[in-house]
Amino acid sequence: MKPLALAMLIATGAAAAEPDTPLDAVRVLGHYDNGVGTSNAASEGSVTARLLANRPALRPAEVLEFVPGLIVTQHSGDGKANQYFLRGFNLDHGTDFATFVDGMPVNMVSHAHGQGYSDLNFLIPELVNRIDYRKGPYAAADGDFGSAGSARIRLADTLPKGLAQVTFGQRGYRRGLLADTVALGAGTLLGALELQSNDGPWDVPEHLRKVNGWLRYADRDGDGSRSLTLMAYNARWNATDQIPADLVDGGSLGRFASLDPTDGGRTERVSLSGQATRRAADGEWRFSAYAIRSRLSLYSNFTYFLDDPVDGDQFEQSERRRVLGGEASRRWDITAGGREQQFTLSLQARHDRLSPVGLYATAGRTRLGATDDRENTVSQSQLGLFGEWGATWTPWLRSVAGLRADTARFHVDAARASDHLVSPKLSFVFGPWASTELFANWGQGFHSNDARGATDPVQPVPGLVKSRGGELGLRTEVVPGLQSSLALWQLDLDSELVYIGDAGTTEPSRASRRSGLEWNNHWQLDGWLGRAAAGWLADVDVAVSKARYRTDPDGEGTRVPGAVGRVVSAGLTWADPASPWSAAVQVRHFGPRDLTSDGTQRSRATTLAYLRGGWRVNPRTTVNLDVFNLFDRPASDIDYFYESAPPNAAAGERRHFHPVEPRTVRLTLAMQLR
Repeated sequence: MKPLALAMLIATGAAAAEPDTPLDAVRVLGHYDNGVGTSNAASEGSVTARLLANRPALRPAEVLEFVPGLIVTQHSGDGKANQYFLRGFNLDHGTDFATFVDGMPVNMVSHAHGQGYSDLNFLIPELVNRIDYRKGPYAAADGDFGSAGSARIRLADTLPKGLAQVTFGQRGYRRGLLADTVALGAGTLLGALELQSNDGPWDVPEHLRKVNGWLRYADRDGDGSRSLTLMAYNARWNATDQIPADLVDGGSLGRFASLDPTDGGRTERVSLSGQATRRAADGEWRFSAYAIRSRLSLYSNFTYFLDDPVDGDQFEQSERRRVLGGEASRRWDITAGGREQQFTLSLQARHDRLSPVGLYATAGRTRLGATDDRENTVSQSQLGLFGEWGATWTPWLRSVAGLRADTARFHVDAARASDHLVSPKLSFVFGPWASTELFANWGQGFHSNDARGATDPVQPVPGLVKSRGGELGLRTEVVPGLQSSLALWQLDLDSELVYIGDAGTTEPSRASRRSGLEWNNHWQLDGWLGRAAAGWLADVDVAVSKARYRTDPDGEGTRVPGAVGRVVSAGLTWADPASPWSAAVQVRHFGPRDLTSDGTQRSRATTLAYLRGGWRVNPRTTVNLDVFNLFDRPASDIDYFYESAPPNAAAGERRHFHPVEPRTVRLTLAMQLR
């Protein structure tokens, strides 16, 4: 396949139409598809199922940590969406990073807890086939929430051999997974059932109870592919949210204590999605559609007794949501004037209806009916149309130009608003020379704001907030077995979203600028050392960034709170097919964050190590031992600085943190069913 065709297939997602490869046949060399000639930017790439299987994950959403420079943490219970950090962003729960699972958007608009809320707890990592990721707003296919980047998680169509798996861990962790594939007509039906419970290290046991079920039909032939996926997920949990650091340092509060033992939540999600491709003589048609129904009740108390000294400040964020959407696209592969070219035209549509979405004052999960309660019926419709043109001009130069138009309509009760944006994109790829490519990328993107802000009668905010970014990059394979990339980037946002701890919400803020440097390395050591290093893969990813507000009219300072300035991830994996043993160690570090705009309050850095050891008992049975927080570091998952009034303590501004879990050991027994 020619370089442009391969790169464009990956960039537009058409690579998913290729047949799934049985996991047993994938060599360690296939962990990453980030080689020269496979993408349109140095910061793009793909991760395959084999690498996902060889490294441990404390939580389902940590599969996104295979995106270089991305950090996944938690500041509440395990049933809540995770906290994400990337490219100088505290992304909150996903505001500027777009995530998709088999064509379905994960980010939720106008969410009860936070804009772009990305809850991946319904994901079953063992059934992920690959992750295709991008950073920056350079691809026309990326619309809402894609300013910092995007990840498209692709599910396996089949399991060559069924799987029965049980995991036992400390502090009440139990997980069972049963998955298998059966023939059905011209295709296959994959079914999976996951059950999980966990208490965690918290003084108030988390008491997580999770049920997750999937059914997926897929078939392929010479004309294309089709899939239909039904998912159902339900979870309940108690939460230990962030706590005051000064009380922990003074000894009056334990690291794993809770100041409101009734915090927690319950959620459910049901979805039906379908995808189809059809080959044409000069390209391909692609179609997708999805329907999602979800519910959430989330109880939080971040300020304790600051606003209500009698009943406390607990509040409930609740919503019932229905989502309908889909995409239709056509790609044309042509040769004009002796030059290989590709044209893609795509239409994306999405409609969310929340009836109702509400914020309620509560005590012990009982609504108090306070006068400041807010309950709304919200509907939000978004339509995006984009075109993309890729062309090979010479053997060493190709380009990709895109233009995207988006419109959004917001309805909140009787109030209405609308907004629209046009986003151009342009990328150039130079090379390869000596197994090395150079990249230049530029583009505009956006994130949507909450419909309740866009329709505010007093001070409305823009419905769609523009971003502009550029990147210069390099990718090389000049060293045998080593895929190395370097990217220098900058991103401007017209409006920042800032987390407000005492309200449990986000709100727009000043315009901002972020810039940084990323250096990613994936090294298959036997390409350099030969058979003596068979099965060894080393990864080293380094990202440094700077985030600043572009204006400071009130003299508050220009530092963006929560922005991570340094992320380092290093891993070593050994999985030689000739040996029954395997091992992996991963170290991740994310540096201190400014907690206030003036820089007077900063968090500490967090460094954690994970370890996995595996033993293939026989061709059908494998045992894995995972150790999280290997060195038992007393670090923070996240830190905030805001005013609160804990019981038996003075009200005031203070640092709050959510501790990482202590050293945790889990043992997994996995058996193939046939």
